[in-house]
Amino acid sequence: MSLVDRAKNVIMTTYGTFPIVFDRGDDVYLYDIDNNKYLDFTAGIAVNALGYQDKELQNALIEQIGKFTHCSNYYYNQPSIEAAELLVKASGLDRVFFSNSGAEANEGAIKLARKYGYLNKGEHCNKIITLLQSFHGRTLGALTATGQTKYHKGFTPLIPGVENVLINDIDSLKNAIDDTVCAILLEPIQGEGGIYPLHQEYLEEVRKICDDNNIVLIFDEVQTGIGRTGEIFGFQGYNIKPDIVTLAKGLGAGVPIGAVLAKESVASAFQPGDHATTYGGNPLVTTAAKIVLERVSQKEFLDHIKSVGQYLKNRLEDLVVKYDYVKEQRGKGLMQGIEVDLPVKSVVSKALDNKLLLTSAGTNVVRFVPPLIVKEEHIDEMIKILEVVFEEVINEN
Repeated sequence: MSLVDRAKNVIMTTYGTFPIVFDRGDDVYLYDIDNNKYLDFTAGIAVNALGYQDKELQNALIEQIGKFTHCSNYYYNQPSIEAAELLVKASGLDRVFFSNSGAEANEGAIKLARKYGYLNKGEHCNKIITLLQSFHGRTLGALTATGQTKYHKGFTPLIPGVENVLINDIDSLKNAIDDTVCAILLEPIQGEGGIYPLHQEYLEEVRKICDDNNIVLIFDEVQTGIGRTGEIFGFQGYNIKPDIVTLAKGLGAGVPIGAVLAKESVASAFQPGDHATTYGGNPLVTTAAKIVLERVSQKEFLDHIKSVGQYLKNRLEDLVVKYDYVKEQRGKGLMQGIEVDLPVKSVVSKALDNKLLLTSAGTNVVRFVPPLIVKEEHIDEMIKILEVVFEEVINEN
């Protein structure tokens, strides 16, 4: 029996999984068990920030495994302290809570915002405003915050006290503001919703609304954070500081970790017993985060992302000019997408057949989130394959 058949017998079918088994990676490439080589522009969905076989990361993890991999949060451990210090320094925020995933980070942020609202305005202050088309995770609270009803089907009733408003529409937001609102939760660039950046003027107005009404502003940077946009945090590209930031994905470069960052006045709402997670901030995952943060914080590394991100943007814009069915390019840094008038599932599937890993976003967007170490030559290779894929999809349809 093949590995794929064995998987189908025992693993829950929560993903539309392709019939392929990967064995190892190197640089920006993955290899399957038959030694076929794939160019990876998915990076585990914006996770594998340092690509594959990064020696500094590997050696640090091996060294930590030789010490210990877990201890309770009733005690401190050095890697978590050092990783938290780096996050505070890079963000300008004050406190860190480590979780295990992006969804869990968003759950923590929602709880923290509600506790802040309770303490500062009263029990009635518990409403969270999020955007339509947003995506904040699959756990029940994060799912409720997600502004896409297709993800809600079969899981109702959702948690009360969440309202969705239109993206980049300040009047839609203002109409939802009242004294029950404790937080506004936004992605600087909507990822799963279709690579939609929020507008500068819109975010400036949102920040002002939050300041005027003592509302907590939360930025979900699970996908935009840790260098993905060319800044360590997506909010830095807008020069707007939120009160809470959530992270995951690239923070561990493949090791599962999330984080909630908050300014002191908000973070202090949490007291011992208010929130916890058994594995959060263990020394193994925070060792990975420390290495990632040290690397991504370097000016040369961020300059590289900005340079290759602009190159990727330019090459994708060329496709918009060249092909009638490529409608628009959107994104920033190494978080890019193209809207296509083609069956996106077919594009992704045909790309896999041609040894290129891509993923979709929204209903008609091809998403490009390669490892942050990607080079122009890899982008050229990707574009060459993608044009073959377009031709195959057109001929098939």
